[in-house]
Amino acid sequence: MTNPNHSALFDLTGEVAVVTGAASGLGADAARAYADAGAAVALLDVNEDGLDAVRAELEAKGASVTAIRTDVSSESEVRDAIAAVTNKLGEISIVFNDAGIFARDSAETFSDDEWDHVFAVNLKSILHTTKYVIDGFKRRGWGKIVNVSSVNAFYVDSDERYVRDSYYSSKAAILGLTRALAARYAKYGVTVNAICPGLFKTGITANNFEEPGFGETYAKINPSGRYGQPGELNGTVLYLSSHASDYVQGQYVIVDGGLSLL
Repeated sequence: MTNPNHSALFDLTGEVAVVTGAASGLGADAARAYADAGAAVALLDVNEDGLDAVRAELEAKGASVTAIRTDVSSESEVRDAIAAVTNKLGEISIVFNDAGIFARDSAETFSDDEWDHVFAVNLKSILHTTKYVIDGFKRRGWGKIVNVSSVNAFYVDSDERYVRDSYYSSKAAILGLTRALAARYAKYGVTVNAICPGLFKTGITANNFEEPGFGETYAKINPSGRYGQPGELNGTVLYLSSHASDYVQGQYVIVDGGLSLL
């Protein structure tokens, strides 16, 4: 895009965005942001009740939306979901890969099945969605892939209560995959970037807040004096999903209130 109207840089009218992990937390927030920016939105998650709630919320606002129960660790389920989205909403132009899980594991306690499942959901799912949208992106000459990593790609816990080695490893691997995909598809006008959120209260982190004083302790060590609030990731999501970032490739943006400054 050459010399665009700056107000149009973030306009997603006519685009179709797929959001994995869309039933709650950061994925649901991103779906709301895409709908507000004018995109049609496809919600993918294994949580059917959550999907139905977010779908109903967006439909009530007049958004074009579909919700499909999808286990993103399954290539066949992702393939079928992408086909269904295309048939209903049109050609996909944005994928927000937010689906993620973690296990309380360490080198001493992990099992092969548990480790593999974390990597299948957190990392391999990105390959699945990319595989089934990339031909359309290349044909169109434009597309956006935004992967959700974590500050835990860089910073890990020594406290035994929070150790989750497979999660840390998978989130670091997402950054490597982001760079690899970006290098491969940049020539087609496709951008691939990542977001590294700090602490937000979501389904995947909710049990941490059950620990006495967890939120208060985090607030004391974060320069912002708090953890992230709903919607505070959305500016970065829209930036990396729109024409505003058409020359940004293989990068990650840390959104953590300044924790990584310490």
